[in-house]
Amino acid sequence: MKTSGDDLTVLLSRVANGDADAFTALYQATHLKLFGIALRILRRQEVAEEVLQEVYVRIWDRAADFTPGRASPITWMAVIARNRALDELRRQRPKYEDADTEIENVADAEASPAVQIETNEELKRLEECLGALGDDRGEAVRLAYLDGLSRKELATRLSIPVGTLKTWLHRSLKQLKDCLQS
Repeated sequence: MKTSGDDLTVLLSRVANGDADAFTALYQATHLKLFGIALRILRRQEVAEEVLQEVYVRIWDRAADFTPGRASPITWMAVIARNRALDELRRQRPKYEDADTEIENVADAEASPAVQIETNEELKRLEECLGALGDDRGEAVRLAYLDGLSRKELATRLSIPVGTLKTWLHRSLKQLKDCLQS
């Protein structure tokens, strides 16, 4: 069952008042998406699971901070998950740089064959558009938006000034948008 943004807003409001049943419903409605965010960044299932627990503790503690007019509830929770995963990635980076990726071992509970075909086609299109950016710029986009590297980390890794990197990313995202829309 899909939960609307309005439903999530109500659940967050109830969680802010300490409603454990609302928290359970909120978890059931959002845990797959938030786990996917953490796993995509961390690439290790057991670490992503630990981070997800911390994310929901933060959501429980900070539910009263959610302001419906500023963002959708899932966006607000996704930012918490992303930031917590990036914090963990930065903290553990040396430990995980050479680790095998486990993302392929996690089944998507909602992926039907039709969705998988559509997703594969979208990924092929994205790869084509990333390839059109060129090696350096395509790598910069992947490292920034898929691996979560900071601009400073990227500039160091690519041996370019931070200002140049910002320009690359800005122009590359515009080029990607145009390519994906054509």
